Amino acid sequence: MAGKGTVKGRGARSNATSRYVTDKHEAFDDGWTDDDAPVAQLATTLRPEHARKIISTNDSPDIGFDRSINPYKGCEHGCIYCYARPNHAYLGLSPGQDFESRIFFKPEAARLLEVEFSRPRYRPKRIHIGGDTDPYQPAEKSLEITRSVLEVMDRFSHPVSIITKSNLITRDLDILGRMAERRLVSACISITTLDRKLARDMEPRAATPTRRLDAIRKLSATGVPTMVGFAPVIPGLNDHELETVLEAASEAGATSAMFVTLRLPQEIKDLFREWLAEARPDRAQRVMSLVRQARGGRDYDPEWGSRMKGTGPLADLMAQRFATACRRYRLNIDRFEADLGAFRVPPRPGDQLSLFDAA
Repeated sequence: MAGKGTVKGRGARSNATSRYVTDKHEAFDDGWTDDDAPVAQLATTLRPEHARKIISTNDSPDIGFDRSINPYKGCEHGCIYCYARPNHAYLGLSPGQDFESRIFFKPEAARLLEVEFSRPRYRPKRIHIGGDTDPYQPAEKSLEITRSVLEVMDRFSHPVSIITKSNLITRDLDILGRMAERRLVSACISITTLDRKLARDMEPRAATPTRRLDAIRKLSATGVPTMVGFAPVIPGLNDHELETVLEAASEAGATSAMFVTLRLPQEIKDLFREWLAEARPDRAQRVMSLVRQARGGRDYDPEWGSRMKGTGPLADLMAQRFATACRRYRLNIDRFEADLGAFRVPPRPGDQLSLFDAA
């Protein structure tokens, strides 16, 4: 293999061992270079995960939802900054290339969700799909796990929000359109840059920026309230595009926006530094300096209330720019509220109808 271990079409430059595995291995220079015959590209493997439940909960004060569904673990998009990467370590796998190539899916997601919704004591509350890894990553095209979950949401009239950086979401416009008519769905499309080269380097298997704008356009035209997520903001790398991205998204039909400053917990800090040194060596030192300026002198600040946006003059300036751009492009004027009262458990085949239903 090449000395740096780079695999074409992947975001992470290395595949360090999980921190929970005793035996460690490290990359080394074995003498091969890019001038030699290339090695085979890293293949993706898909494995079923037979979960006992499908709805996850959290009590984080700086996340806008407390219920979520993640149809997949790991993500082929390969975004180098992905905050979900460290979760692969709990599986004994690397947050590096394993995260991008060893994908777990939940084949019983829809059935588990229907069981949960049918419980007598269940009370509806908005469920967020994709809070961890992308629900519309490439595997979804054939597996249709996310679509099957949406079909259950639709039948039970349950409120849902979705975040993705894939235009595959437009495949499900038939379901999303029906739900939008009942004020049951909203979507967020993540756009970190309009620069195709930067997007290809930073998010190697995600949709192009143009395709993501097209997704906003089609979702909005179908009546789905759509947000643009400028996340993450990486000082010195893509922060200068904030206003441009928000303007383009607004023109495409987005009605709201959000941003998150780059987060580098656990193994991500090393993976990102490694990527930055190879992909953008001319600005690597400055980018990390600016990141630390927005994080109290550290690579990452895990404190509630500041971990999403950062602190200090640089973080304050970003927040001011964001607020000004939102006013200029008429974003975040109205807050979408899903209809929680529409939830109904549909009758099953063979169930006896009430006298009112029979009438």
